[in-house]
Amino acid sequence: MADTPPAAAGRLRRTLDALYAAAGHLAAFSVLAIFVLMIWASIGRTLGWRVSWVTDVVSWLCAASAFLAMAHSFKHGDFVRVTLVLEKVAPRTRFALEVTSLLIATVAIGYLAFWATRFTLESWQFNDIAGNMVPIPMWIPQLSFVFGAILFAVAVADELVIVLRGGKPTYVRLVEERHARGDFSEDI
Repeated sequence: MADTPPAAAGRLRRTLDALYAAAGHLAAFSVLAIFVLMIWASIGRTLGWRVSWVTDVVSWLCAASAFLAMAHSFKHGDFVRVTLVLEKVAPRTRFALEVTSLLIATVAIGYLAFWATRFTLESWQFNDIAGNMVPIPMWIPQLSFVFGAILFAVAVADELVIVLRGGKPTYVRLVEERHARGDFSEDI
């Protein structure tokens, strides 16, 4: 990206940040949908409604909320990171450790994204249908796994590029900004 014009780099940054935010919003919506469905099922059971299908949908929404939130959570410093060593070492050592960690994470999460995509593609090719109360093609709920894993891999690679270019990792910068505002709520 060294040859990328500033305007194009700015558009790319805004696009990536918008994708991370959109995935975070979809994850939050999934959690809200779980809440609504669980209340609906509780009321439905007392009224004698058939609500056994809710369990299937809630399980898919749980997976969606977890995978869709990963990129957003990572970028905002909401993942557990062991910073005790990083805070005590020299800047060059910190840079080397940060790059090594991000390289390993990029490869590992890229591997996860590859297999999530392949697994979902096979579900689509074999027309794998959910065998529970809601008989839908399995690739449909699995798409949140694929999208979340790919976006998480992109987010980690994005951070690797930021660090390699000499920038402060977004997950560090955003936590510092939160702390500067006096907001330590994420640290509890």
